[in-house]
Amino acid sequence: MSDFRQRALDYHALPTPGKIKVELSTAAENVDDLALAYSPGVAEPVKEIAADPNAAYKYTAKGNMVAVISNGTAILGLGNLGPLASKPVMEGKALLFKRFAGIDSIDIEVKHRTTEEFISTVANIADSFGGINLEDIKAPECFEIEQELIKRCKIPIFHDDQHGTAIVTAAGMLNALEIQGKDINEARIVCMGAGAAAVACMELLIKCGAQREKIYMLDRKGVIHTRRGDLTEHKMLFANNTDKRTIEDVMTGADVFLGVSGPDLLQPESLALMAPNPVVFACSNPDPEIKPELAHEVRDDLIMATGRSDYPNQVNNVLCFPFIFRGALDVRATEINDAMKVAAVNALRSVSKEPVPQSVLDASNIDNLSFGRDYIIPKPMDPRLCERIATAVAKAAINSGVAQIDEMPSHY
Repeated sequence: MSDFRQRALDYHALPTPGKIKVELSTAAENVDDLALAYSPGVAEPVKEIAADPNAAYKYTAKGNMVAVISNGTAILGLGNLGPLASKPVMEGKALLFKRFAGIDSIDIEVKHRTTEEFISTVANIADSFGGINLEDIKAPECFEIEQELIKRCKIPIFHDDQHGTAIVTAAGMLNALEIQGKDINEARIVCMGAGAAAVACMELLIKCGAQREKIYMLDRKGVIHTRRGDLTEHKMLFANNTDKRTIEDVMTGADVFLGVSGPDLLQPESLALMAPNPVVFACSNPDPEIKPELAHEVRDDLIMATGRSDYPNQVNNVLCFPFIFRGALDVRATEINDAMKVAAVNALRSVSKEPVPQSVLDASNIDNLSFGRDYIIPKPMDPRLCERIATAVAKAAINSGVAQIDEMPSHY
């Protein structure tokens, strides 16, 4: 582990500090180039944009630029370490945008005293970008921040910890239920965790057919039910009218377990109580709610997913967020709405069911992959993801009326 720590530090420090840099996209080799790039030539696009703000998409990098913005209050599994400590993570997201979807991205870390101050800061700079990816912001503030920015901004605002997690989870979950011969409409679901990711996952599963009354959500105090008087607005959405109070109560006969909580919180005895052919997503990172080896010892009929790359079925946000933004940017969507999220879920599901390219097998050091218990969602290196998900998202944006370009770009 100490060797890995040093390798990680060296990766971020060498050959130059950080993971991203700015490169020129046009000529700047002589006096004439400089006259066009800056004074006096730059005055011409300035006047065009002043006359028509949409001209910024033609004359600047706005249309292919996403800002990754955080206040550092919920960094990975490390907690509230502050804005500056979040910078390596935000640079990492920028790297992934470029690597997987060809999107230019810059990280912005914001100090603030109040939630309103953060919202105002982001809203005031939003027009510089084609979209904004919010990241590592703790609940419940993240809900208010995203909702208010969506109201104030005319570009896509997307809190990836909520919706990216939800999209990949929903795609994998629906495929796993299909393999297990179960219907999302009938499934009893236990969700351990009640933060931003948990709420977003459950809301998206409901949009995909899950029944709210069949969902049992737990926080640190146990089952969230209607007779509790300590619930936030977002927990109230999942307050179940039930006498069940413990994890054992809700796990008895459950079809699905989703963990977005902490390590080793699901005991083998609770897992044993689930219905036949269960689906278990233990997504706490880096240590899941139950280790896959232990889970498979307890149940030989389960399908399991984690957030880790060293086990099958990794729930990894990189499977969707670069491509959702790619599709949204390409049709200048003003928001990323539910129709676009569901389109991304269905695109991810369909890729999983097709033959896996040899390049993916090689990159994964695997001889064979096919749709089944150990392959319910694609691998991150799958070259089909960008085109398939971006296309589905762009079409959904057009069909739902949030695109400013109502024809698919020629490269689709």
